[in-house]
Amino acid sequence: METPDGRLVAFGNQLIDVHLWLREQLAALREDVEAHLAGGALPRDLRTHCLTFCSALERHHTGEDGGAFPALARSFPELRPVLEELRRDHRLVEDSLRRLQLLLAEAVDPVRVRGELDTLAALLETHLVYEEKRIVAALNALDAPEWHRARPAFLRSGET
Repeated sequence: METPDGRLVAFGNQLIDVHLWLREQLAALREDVEAHLAGGALPRDLRTHCLTFCSALERHHTGEDGGAFPALARSFPELRPVLEELRRDHRLVEDSLRRLQLLLAEAVDPVRVRGELDTLAALLETHLVYEEKRIVAALNALDAPEWHRARPAFLRSGET
């Protein structure tokens, strides 16, 4: 979480990095389903990849709701309406993830999975863009000493 010269990396910039990783993972899932619908074999690891992605996204949003958003609300009370809107988005995304997981628990119907992935992608992209526009600057200005010791859940991707 530090640069080679010892400066802390801004939390908002780290948030964007996690968002990029989430977008990449979702794009890979969608590509697998599209390849199958174009006549290819259903990737054996689709269910595992999807569950891993769902888990990472849930961890990210839970970390924001329980850690980042309360810290931002304390330091930037004017952001409280934005944070509430982001929490509402989290519930919509959670509903879509739940539907996707149910589809994958059944015999995989790639057309229905693609439809739910399309819904999830639209919800998630709108949410991530709004979040980046509204809270990245505040996160970059935020000093949360407890986040210096260990990367908080909302700033973890599958790679960290």
